[in-house]
Amino acid sequence: MRVALYQPDIPQNTGTILRLCACLNVEAHIIEPAGFPVSDRHFRRAGMDYLDQVAILRHESWEKFQEWRKAAGARLILFTTRASRPYLEHSFGANDVLLFGRESAGVPDHVHDAADERLVVPIASGMRSLNVAMTAAMALGEALRQTAGCEAHTPHGEEARQRRLEP
Repeated sequence: MRVALYQPDIPQNTGTILRLCACLNVEAHIIEPAGFPVSDRHFRRAGMDYLDQVAILRHESWEKFQEWRKAAGARLILFTTRASRPYLEHSFGANDVLLFGRESAGVPDHVHDAADERLVVPIASGMRSLNVAMTAAMALGEALRQTAGCEAHTPHGEEARQRRLEP
């Protein structure tokens, strides 16, 4: 199981999601460009000392991410307010990548179209959306529950851990 962030633009949310990945031992992917420098103090504060514990892979573009994903044989699961299928009705697999779009704009159509599945976290009528970090926590929790949880999850190798963000 992996989490991917498409061109994240709020450093605090990104730091929170990376902290989530560290705590649940899940590899994180950042598809650049991000809307902030990775040295941003808000990003660092949200991630706290957990950033040293998470395997983070950075992809310089959507195309580079897609190359990696296809080589890994990973299924792409997009979480979007444009989907109609609730995430609780989906069967997750251990090799899934849970993709979350930009907080300000989601993902462009070509990214939406490239997803193997498109899911939504249902919310009350009249509400626009959940915070992306909350959505990531809900989605990842369910995905890990279905695939034997974080107890059975192992890191994707020392190579990934070597690609951590620089302090």
